[in-house]
Amino acid sequence: MNTDINSIKESFDQIKLCVFDMAGTTVNEENLVYKTVRDAINQALSYDDKKVDLALCLAFGAGKEKRQAINDILNELDIAEADVASLTDTAFKIFKTSLAKAYTADTLGTFEGMLTLFAQLKASDRKVVLNTGYDSKTANNILTILGWSVGNEIDALITADDVTNGRPAPDMITLAMEQFGIEDPKHVLKAGDSGIDIEEGKNANCGLCVGVLSGAQTKAQLDKYAPDIILETLTDLAKLI
Repeated sequence: MNTDINSIKESFDQIKLCVFDMAGTTVNEENLVYKTVRDAINQALSYDDKKVDLALCLAFGAGKEKRQAINDILNELDIAEADVASLTDTAFKIFKTSLAKAYTADTLGTFEGMLTLFAQLKASDRKVVLNTGYDSKTANNILTILGWSVGNEIDALITADDVTNGRPAPDMITLAMEQFGIEDPKHVLKAGDSGIDIEEGKNANCGLCVGVLSGAQTKAQLDKYAPDIILETLTDLAKLI
């Protein structure tokens, strides 16, 4: 991890496109999505000794397209491959229905200073893009609840539905670059609260890969993916503008 602030500042000065994760990074939902994943898996499981806890869901599901997250979590339970496929189908259906009910104006918010950060980045001629492992319906519902929209608070939203390969593949970042005519990935910053976000940024060869501690994973977990810097919250980026 590169913590030389002068080097980070030099890299940040070259950034033209900022790609931010949603839950835990720009959207404060206190890990509700992974609590819903946990509950959906446990509802699908019929084995009393195979229940999952939140820590397991955060360790192996954070940042991923949610069906893939459920599959990967189930694979940690030493369940037969054929059963994993069936259980993934069942748990994902439960998850989608449950999350639609769980996300409301009472359970969602944004971190203090987030909209100010977005405005500062845009005023400095940088694009602000949200990307996510959510499907388009869920992501757009979140924007509606928050009162955010493309063309106003943010410049674009890219979801798991928009690409063939989800994280850690770089497809969502590549699509964002194409939308705004950014050819050099060194002009792109990727930030997120999970190791898979960092891996996604590195696979895209982003100029800066930033971890944040406001969501799913701990500093020790993020350190394993060697981000350029780890911040307490995304709004700490304002110090670099």
